[in-house]
Amino acid sequence: MTVLPALEASGVVKTFGGTVALADAHLRVGKGTIHALLGGNGSGKSTLIKCLAGVYRADSGRIVVHGEERAAADQTPAVARRSGLHFVHQDLGLFPQLSIAENIALDRGYPTARVLGGVRWSRLEADTAALLERFEIAASPRTPVAALRPSQRSLVAIARALADAGDDAILMLDEPTATLAEHESQELLAALRKRANRGQTIVLVSHRFPEVQGVADDVTVFRDGRVAATDAMSEMPIDRLVAAMTGGAELPHPERTAVRAGSAERLRITGLHAGALRGVDLTLAAGEIVGLAGLGGSGRSSLLRTVFGRLPIRAGSMELDGAPYSPHSAAQAMALDVALVPEDRLGEAAFLDLSVRENTSITVLKRFWRRLAISPSAERSSAEALVAAFGIRTPGIETPLGSLSGGNQQKAILARWLQRAPKLLLLDEPSQGVDVVARSEISAHVVAAADAGAGVIVASSDLDELFALTHRIVVLRAGRIVADLTTSSTTRDEVAHLSMLDSEEGIPT
Repeated sequence: MTVLPALEASGVVKTFGGTVALADAHLRVGKGTIHALLGGNGSGKSTLIKCLAGVYRADSGRIVVHGEERAAADQTPAVARRSGLHFVHQDLGLFPQLSIAENIALDRGYPTARVLGGVRWSRLEADTAALLERFEIAASPRTPVAALRPSQRSLVAIARALADAGDDAILMLDEPTATLAEHESQELLAALRKRANRGQTIVLVSHRFPEVQGVADDVTVFRDGRVAATDAMSEMPIDRLVAAMTGGAELPHPERTAVRAGSAERLRITGLHAGALRGVDLTLAAGEIVGLAGLGGSGRSSLLRTVFGRLPIRAGSMELDGAPYSPHSAAQAMALDVALVPEDRLGEAAFLDLSVRENTSITVLKRFWRRLAISPSAERSSAEALVAAFGIRTPGIETPLGSLSGGNQQKAILARWLQRAPKLLLLDEPSQGVDVVARSEISAHVVAAADAGAGVIVASSDLDELFALTHRIVVLRAGRIVADLTTSSTTRDEVAHLSMLDSEEGIPT
């Protein structure tokens, strides 16, 4: 049965200076379907979304929404919204300390009384309650967003985007599961599938192939600003998707070497209380890669931030290479060859307005000092070498980091730290928002660092990443380690189950 299109984009071209971001791109989305939009970082999919949203003005092309055609160059945010296009970005734009009702009102406006102009709180809460019921969100209008589960926050953002939309609205979601644990992702995707079954049209941008396969009806893959493949999802197995993204080039699969017998103990943590941690014991050998699994609030990030000197220690102790270790700042941790790639890339790691050169050299500026000033040629040579070694796709080293795709930003940040040859490498969600190609490249560099002797700790909500990369997986829950498992001797189901248990029963000892 032929499904009528709700959205069609054809011949869309977008250039930035001399760089072609989109070249004759097209997309056709059937009404009442979930259409997955995939592609490597820098492939053009995000650029197309921004052209559809009117954030970028396309150079040429046509857009048709529910039969209404216009030049892509005429698309504006107001036109996009009037035509029925609604967008929810990876950054949900919610205020955690405000209630659900207040977050909804910031977008829709507060209902006010005619006479005195005060906020009609009862009307706001009634309208919000109706909206929550419509989107099957089990929460009160007065509930602070901070108290919601991650998947519920995403649903609130979706409800807000569609609050005043008609039944023919088209919902475009950019990486909605990137920051969610596996069971939270499944809950959100199940809700999306239910909405599509009722006639909602959804475009889903994602890097998580198994999730996409389980929920999408159709898929389009972008590569180098063009459509590399488009088909029903049932006709696009994983190997064909990957081949479309890479152009048929085989992705490298780094082999974890076994931790050498007798390897020196790199890190020892004893009875650690800090942040969300409540008495953590952990050891890590040189050359070993240990994964941290657990749900939000489990203490994964607290552990990494404490080791890097960003959280104060309330109790317990740490040793680095057998010596007492208690950094009170990131600078002290760096002086002892410890590196951290944080979860919040944009907020804590990427200097978006600075160039690729400046972002990569910032951790090793002393290397470029020549008497009384930095040597520009030495700094440029170093940056160019890192761009080549880490496969960072950029027009040049003077390009602002913020203009690169998420995966290339992450590779630049990883390069910034690995050039220091750290003894201890801490990674928090290293592949969040990163495509399969960039993930493979990042993994290869992490494995190479471990093979060179670094101890590596990786916190990730993506169990596939942990199983592909680590020697051991440590499961945290409510600030405690509840399991320390050899990766090759456990299963995804076991790790997921241990992460979600509500009691202390069944915890391996």
